[in-house]
Amino acid sequence: MTSTKAVPALGARQRVLAHVALTKPRIVELLLVTAVPTMFLAAGGLPSLRATIAVLVGGALAAMGANTLNSVYDRDIDAVMHRTGKRPAAAGLVSARAGVFQGLILSVASAFFLAWWTNLLAAGLALVAILAYAVGYTMWLKRRTPQNIVWGGAAGCMPVLIAWSAVTGGLTWTPIVLFLIVFFWTPPHYWPLAMKYRDDYAAAGVPMLPVVRTPVQVTASILRYSWVMVLVSLALVPVAPMGPLYLAAAVVLGGLFLWLATSLHRATRASDARVAVRAMRLFHGSITYLALLFLAVAVDPFVRLPLG
Repeated sequence: MTSTKAVPALGARQRVLAHVALTKPRIVELLLVTAVPTMFLAAGGLPSLRATIAVLVGGALAAMGANTLNSVYDRDIDAVMHRTGKRPAAAGLVSARAGVFQGLILSVASAFFLAWWTNLLAAGLALVAILAYAVGYTMWLKRRTPQNIVWGGAAGCMPVLIAWSAVTGGLTWTPIVLFLIVFFWTPPHYWPLAMKYRDDYAAAGVPMLPVVRTPVQVTASILRYSWVMVLVSLALVPVAPMGPLYLAAAVVLGGLFLWLATSLHRATRASDARVAVRAMRLFHGSITYLALLFLAVAVDPFVRLPLG
């Protein structure tokens, strides 16, 4: 990691916006999409206001802190890639020192907030998530192995564990299954995007799977992870247990996800010129899948009719 550009003179509003952008707000939103429904399932209905505030604030602070540290460390490769060249640290809008300070303050604040408002387990899991993403993925895995997003993506699964422990004070098999859903969802979500921006990653020297494998091999891996993800999502039914609403959502959404993944794989095997279009269709579709599946997780406790 090396320095990129000198920090230019910015107005107060521009500086604030640059520091906010450093936290990658869209990723924070996606993480909360899994955390909030998990609280409803853990509570068997409406969670307490205290737990809800704790997870929303503490979880957001943890994600913002980890994303900030990631943005600072990756500023050299972000500056090389067209997709990320305008990020604040890469563009020199925020200094490395200011970025690291921001990331550490947000990370520590998240742990203290969760410990104060919920329990030490939730706070400890938040710190594990931050370290897994900022150190494990960003500093170690991302630049060394094409399996970076597989193992590094585990950090993005942690919000469900944090949310469950914040509500219940412990962990059971149910949050572990939710963790695994997100874990197996991450590669088929991210690899299609990496396929589109393959040249960017190659130029930056990042060994994403689409850089070191053929499109056919990549999409075959996407398809395998997609099948496992769908099967794990169905395993939640007996484990939680879940009712017919969630089961129907998991079957329909899983079928659509597999159709998108299969279409992409077939396109690469046929050297179809629409591979990039189908890759981005799967990328965007995967976000919709996760949001709707976890919406079903949140609603299910209110309408549950036990199966069998």
